[in-house]
Amino acid sequence: MKVLITFLTFLLFVNVNAQWVLLSGTYGASRCFVDDGVNLFAGGGGGVFLSTNNGNSWSSIKQGLTNTDVRSLVFLGTDLFAGTYGGGVFRSSNNGTNWSAVNSGLTDLEINCLTVSGTNLFAGTDGGGIFLSTNLGQTWTQVNSGLTGISAKYVTSIIVHGNNIYAGTDGSGVYISINNGQSWISSSLGGRNVYCFSVSGTNLLAGTYGGVYLSTDYGTNWSNASTGLTGSTGIDVRALVTSGSSVFAGIYNGGVFYLNSIGSNWIEANTGLTSKSIRSLTVFQGYLFAGAGNGIWRRPLSEIITSVKQSSSGLPDNFTLHQNYPNPFNPSTKITWQSPVSGYTTLKVYDVLGREVALLVNEYLNAGSYEVEFNAFGLSSGVYLCRLINNSGYSKTIKMLLSK
Repeated sequence: MKVLITFLTFLLFVNVNAQWVLLSGTYGASRCFVDDGVNLFAGGGGGVFLSTNNGNSWSSIKQGLTNTDVRSLVFLGTDLFAGTYGGGVFRSSNNGTNWSAVNSGLTDLEINCLTVSGTNLFAGTDGGGIFLSTNLGQTWTQVNSGLTGISAKYVTSIIVHGNNIYAGTDGSGVYISINNGQSWISSSLGGRNVYCFSVSGTNLLAGTYGGVYLSTDYGTNWSNASTGLTGSTGIDVRALVTSGSSVFAGIYNGGVFYLNSIGSNWIEANTGLTSKSIRSLTVFQGYLFAGAGNGIWRRPLSEIITSVKQSSSGLPDNFTLHQNYPNPFNPSTKITWQSPVSGYTTLKVYDVLGREVALLVNEYLNAGSYEVEFNAFGLSSGVYLCRLINNSGYSKTIKMLLSK
């Protein structure tokens, strides 16, 4: 009888963890995420929540947070900032234990988004455009030059990509700044509601009411990249996040979808997800977290992404990164390696100038032989470097030739 109970318990554990699970104590924490590498923070209509154990339990941290409608969370150094709708920006210097408002010069307190560029903090507002702080939020300056029209001042998302800053607006598409926010120019993706961004290598993705759009040239041109996405009230993309070569999209009233690599079709990943009004996504410590109307959901990445394949179970004798095949390649190639030891492993691709263009593996792997596919869709022809690092001290690099 004891053996049977143990076996049934094991089956229950496998079934639960092979699908989405709603995390207890997270109602009101569905709008945004941020982490410091150790702890995970979530914000929403209930304020700010903290988990120190990868989402297994949460605590409310809102001492001094006089407005608890939190729309955005970011770290600038060791300071944590919360953008609230109606209360402006709050700062905490002790991981959310205490908060204080930092709104001097901020004439619009309805904050939709925050982002960091170097030591600068940008805030996108709901009608007042964009504000910049260069001193940890102590003072703010409006930086709206080039944001033409009323809808351009309704800024829903901001991201840094390369040397540029991109702002998504509620009705005027994407604006680009090449001078740290001092002026803005409208991109070719105009006239759309743009709710979120994500970066995959040199590719920039924008989530809109109407699907996902892709730019391979830093926002100059955009193409629709929505094949496979569906939603009960249209393809209303509210969240995007990248993990390695995979991209995840959160659809409001559609759930979660993913791409194995840029240029492939979206695949639905909604098993067990009963609340599909997705507002936010993040990847943290081997899990994908989704914020929906009733709280935070979690699912292991390993149950969704199968891009890293263990090609044999035997233990290899040495550490080897094999030459990719085919080589030259266009646009995809397979990369194989073997490691005699277990450890946290990264596999990255760089251009000849040393700029990272793709993160293919970033996880703990057991000793063994592995294979992953690299899709260079959107990259220019030329030589690229693939570097494999294991935290046990092993490191190998190969050259790859992309020929289009």
